[in-house]
Amino acid sequence: MPKKKRKLTAKEKAARKAKSQQYETIFINGKQKRIKKSPTIDGVPIDDYIRENADPIFLHQNELWELMEDD
Repeated sequence: MPKKKRKLTAKEKAARKAKSQQYETIFINGKQKRIKKSPTIDGVPIDDYIRENADPIFLHQNELWELMEDD
């Protein structure tokens, strides 16, 4: 007779949920792969957020000259 499957504790459920939120599942060559999610700020990717909200001084200090607009 097979063993009964044990239920997860609340702590194990929380750890599992936190880990699943860090990764996203994609398909590569017909197989599922888990990759880390790219970091976001308020749901917007960091590159887009910087492009929209950064001032010229910040861009110059961080050597992001390609994002600076010519006035």
